[in-house]
Amino acid sequence: MTYEEAADSLGGVMTNASGVTVLTLSGLNYTAGHRVALFSVTLLCYLMIWLVNIILILTIILDRSLHEPMYVFLCNLCLNGLYGTAGFYPKFLSDLLSSTRTISYAGCLLQSFVIHSSSGGDVSILTLMAYDRYVAICRPLVYRSVMSRQRVWALLSLSWLLPLFCMLMNTVTTSRYTLCGSTIHKLYCSNWLVTRLACSTSVAHSVVAYFNITFYAAHAFVIVWSYIHLLKTCLTSKENRSKFMQTCVSHLASLSLFALAVMLDLMYMRFGSSDFSAEFQNFMAVEILVIPPVMNPLIYGFKLTKVRNRILSYVNPPRKHPTFLGKV
Repeated sequence: MTYEEAADSLGGVMTNASGVTVLTLSGLNYTAGHRVALFSVTLLCYLMIWLVNIILILTIILDRSLHEPMYVFLCNLCLNGLYGTAGFYPKFLSDLLSSTRTISYAGCLLQSFVIHSSSGGDVSILTLMAYDRYVAICRPLVYRSVMSRQRVWALLSLSWLLPLFCMLMNTVTTSRYTLCGSTIHKLYCSNWLVTRLACSTSVAHSVVAYFNITFYAAHAFVIVWSYIHLLKTCLTSKENRSKFMQTCVSHLASLSLFALAVMLDLMYMRFGSSDFSAEFQNFMAVEILVIPPVMNPLIYGFKLTKVRNRILSYVNPPRKHPTFLGKV
């Protein structure tokens, strides 16, 4: 199903008063000779994202010893990465095969909703992982009761539903703008860039935007608070330091990659249109859709011992040596 078909199925929600129905994505300029090479690299990257994430997801699902909160959260982080990249790569690959790079207004809002709700989901799941490590290391005696099966699934449900709700409100208020332009200077759509095309802004959109900022600022506070307590606890015990190195370093690496991606995206929104080269602008635009989805499963797959050993057992299954019985 294309973005246009999916958006049309939503009815009249994604419409605007100006009558603009098609937007142009002008972030990519290339010659015809580079089209095949760029398509091949992009397709290879997308297939790599699917491969590494599916391997980790299936490893966690199939191994019952990995059905613990930390690994369940990790599995959902990978699923969310696949969800977010599905909002970009199919459309971008089709654009590379087309002579025009346009998208319907409804499809643009839908693409923005998928990509940015996935980013919000990353923040929520990474926050849950930080809190899980805090309880496991700082309060180990109550870990099973605090991170019970019912609570884990409730928290996971919220980590999916709340970002979807936040971005739905943002998308609905954005769709009500009257547009005075039709060109988006990026490889994909974002509500912020659509807002820049609006003839005027609305109070409702500003309220939703500030609510979302406050909501995710609270996530950042929980992460910082968790790591302050984790570091304090690790200073008191060699065993806790070992647990921190085994499970928190990979989480910190994922947080760092995501923070870098968000910073580059903010730089793009603030400076990208004028102060940087086209190549660096494109890198800033897509880094959040390339580096974290590829690196997260690799980081956790190599760093977490139980996951690494299980994957290696699939790749290199232990050989059974035959037993020969003979007469004496």
